[in-house]
Amino acid sequence: MMLTAGALLFLAAAVLLGFAFILRPAPQVPLDRRRPYESDPPSQLTRIAASTVRLFDKVLASGGLRLFGREALENAGIRMTQAEFLVLVAAGAVVAALAGLIVLGPGLAILLFILAPFVGHLMLNFLAGKRRNKFDQQLGDTLQLLAGGLRAGHSILRAVDAAAAESQSPTSEEMRRVITETSLGRDLLASLTDTAQRMRNEDFVWVAQAIQINREVGGNLAEVLDQVNETIRERSEIKGHIKGLAAEGKFSAYILIAMPIGIVMMLMTVNPGYMDAMFTHPLGWAMIGFSVVLMTIGSLWMRKIINLKF
Repeated sequence: MMLTAGALLFLAAAVLLGFAFILRPAPQVPLDRRRPYESDPPSQLTRIAASTVRLFDKVLASGGLRLFGREALENAGIRMTQAEFLVLVAAGAVVAALAGLIVLGPGLAILLFILAPFVGHLMLNFLAGKRRNKFDQQLGDTLQLLAGGLRAGHSILRAVDAAAAESQSPTSEEMRRVITETSLGRDLLASLTDTAQRMRNEDFVWVAQAIQINREVGGNLAEVLDQVNETIRERSEIKGHIKGLAAEGKFSAYILIAMPIGIVMMLMTVNPGYMDAMFTHPLGWAMIGFSVVLMTIGSLWMRKIINLKF
């Protein structure tokens, strides 16, 4: 009897324990955790900026203006639309105009406001040139990756894809663009030629031509790329020697360009009233304008002399 009672109690305990697990209440999750994630509402400044961008988009679409085109922004490596960059330039123009109004008055404010689009173009050109120089410096490593992929048994497209994955920007971006265009049906030579024109790189034109010739006549493309890489490295070494020899001329040009501006700033600092006549008399304004024209001509002339092509 004692054994039977113990077995019944053990069975009852097991049943009660099972009911306790089955009938236990579901965990209560707070209401804020059960709601879908919502980001913080945009600020007033963000809403104003978005509205301004949409307004610029409508104006550009209706008027057909191409002040800062998509191609120029892509070459500079700026991931912005034309309207967004125009809003940025407009904001910079307003800030520069306010600073000029505080410093010297309405004349300088208007001048800085007018010069803002030109500064935007100069910035795009500077960034595009910097991006092209970086692409040129990475070209040797890119060719090594392509040759290594071909030796491993990959096709040229697979080797280009591997180079896009292993390289740094901007080479990775350009190689990935080539892969995307060829996957959409475009010819490989056309994509590589466009990359060379976009980067303004004559060495990459040789690479595209070598790949096209190999596709037509056959051969060991890896060895061809190695030979092209060796030629490019020798040309890069010559470029370095030429830049070193031209560095003195460039430095002299920079000093001559900065000297008039530095002298004016020094005189305004030492004796603030000494240059007042230049900014108040019509003859002074004419002399300033004539000086700016002469400095521009001289700067372009010196740039033409020291900018050696090779």
